[in-house]
Amino acid sequence: MNALAAAVWKREPQRALRIVDAHAHAGPYSLFFIPDAGRDGLVRVMDRCGVSHAVISSHLAIQLDAAEGNARTAEIVAQAADRFTGYLTVNPWQDPAGELDKWGRDPRFGGIKLHPDLHDYPLTGRRYAPVWEFAQRTGCPVLTHTYDGSPYNDLPMVDEVAARHPGVVILAGHAGATPLGFDAAIEVAQRRPGVVLEVCGSFNTGADIATMVREVGADRVVYGSDFPFIDLRMSLGRVIFSGLPEEDRAAVLGGTMTRLLQWRSGLG
Repeated sequence: MNALAAAVWKREPQRALRIVDAHAHAGPYSLFFIPDAGRDGLVRVMDRCGVSHAVISSHLAIQLDAAEGNARTAEIVAQAADRFTGYLTVNPWQDPAGELDKWGRDPRFGGIKLHPDLHDYPLTGRRYAPVWEFAQRTGCPVLTHTYDGSPYNDLPMVDEVAARHPGVVILAGHAGATPLGFDAAIEVAQRRPGVVLEVCGSFNTGADIATMVREVGADRVVYGSDFPFIDLRMSLGRVIFSGLPEEDRAAVLGGTMTRLLQWRSGLG
């Protein structure tokens, strides 16, 4: 048994490698109670699970108020920059260009977060134009919610956007979310080199993640938890016990996302 799996079996925090959670959240959410979703609560769970770093967006930003939510994300990152990087959430109805102008060069943000389902706006819509322009110009990765069959962020929409903007790195959040979605996400990633599959969700398994890696490569698959929506332990365990070779597992758990966050160093 490798050191990573051994630590899990012993119920000890693993220290075998640097794990980066590519899809996490912070703060209260309006539709259900989260007992401790502030910085300290997040760090405690990360420490218990051996997660070194998380890329977060505030619940407020993705649901109701992008401007105030982005400010809260920035505040959390400022308090613990060694543990968190922020996603700049862009709501297409709430001044996308203004939010990018305000936060785009702020080093606390390492990516852009889109949630077309929550914002009732299609991923292919023109209101996202400032996002794709910024990402094309800077190399900033864009994480978008995806869900098979959605009228707002189904996989054919990811395919269309990736075809329009081949230089942009698009993280397909949840990798389509369902078994049919996983197959569609793999097909899109095989056609579009800029598409990276992010694996958090309620329906995937270690075998599904291993299939994604086999079909598109470990440099195109990243671990995410959706914590605190989804139990961090469950999301992490799927990857740890997926049967991936050690090198591929290390890339999925942190190496690939660490590389994708390096675009900031080129801005000066």
